[in-house]
Amino acid sequence: MVRNVIGSVLALIGATAAVLSPFRAWYDGRPGRDYRVADLFTGITATKAGLATSILLPLAFAALVTLIGLLLRSRLLVALAGLVVLGFTVLWMIRQGQAVGSLSVESDGSGLGPGVGAAAGGGILLLLAAVLMSGRRRGEGRRFGRRRRVDGEPEVYGEGYGDGHGRPYPHQPYTGHPGGDAPTAEYPRHDPADGRRPDDGYGYGYGQEGPRGPEDQGPPRR
Repeated sequence: MVRNVIGSVLALIGATAAVLSPFRAWYDGRPGRDYRVADLFTGITATKAGLATSILLPLAFAALVTLIGLLLRSRLLVALAGLVVLGFTVLWMIRQGQAVGSLSVESDGSGLGPGVGAAAGGGILLLLAAVLMSGRRRGEGRRFGRRRRVDGEPEVYGEGYGDGHGRPYPHQPYTGHPGGDAPTAEYPRHDPADGRRPDDGYGYGYGQEGPRGPEDQGPPRR
């Protein structure tokens, strides 16, 4: 639980940093929102991009994936968002380096700007959050339904029926499974019109005096 909370906080910070990074300078004072997504694959140009076609698009998509991952407590989705942010940041650095010949950080503000650092840091935080999160526990969120009988577990036909092991007491004639199963040789169906009841194998006679004893020698009635 604590790991999920810490991971969620780090993921939110990383996603926020990634989304805000295009509004800061990426290189020589040029903000990241001015770079087109297409330039990352064809080469950096001086053409100014709109918000819908800028590098903000994949970073905003990564932030959306992060939110979905946090709602589902999915480490995989959070890690995927981190890879998207880092992937596009590294790709931009490669293309920018090809365009200017080299990348550097200068004290006068030229070269790499704080926006690149925010994007890279956001991606790293997302990956770290995915590592820290414990994710969803196995079986969590399943619907609680009717408990099934485990193989080998005696079946009980109702509260107060039988001896607790699925077998009727001598004074409780078996009338068949509630689901409609046919009577078995061990538990034959009792016919009320019959004056005699079959022996159940417990050593008690049903309503007859004899070596087995009277009926009241059976287990107490419930």
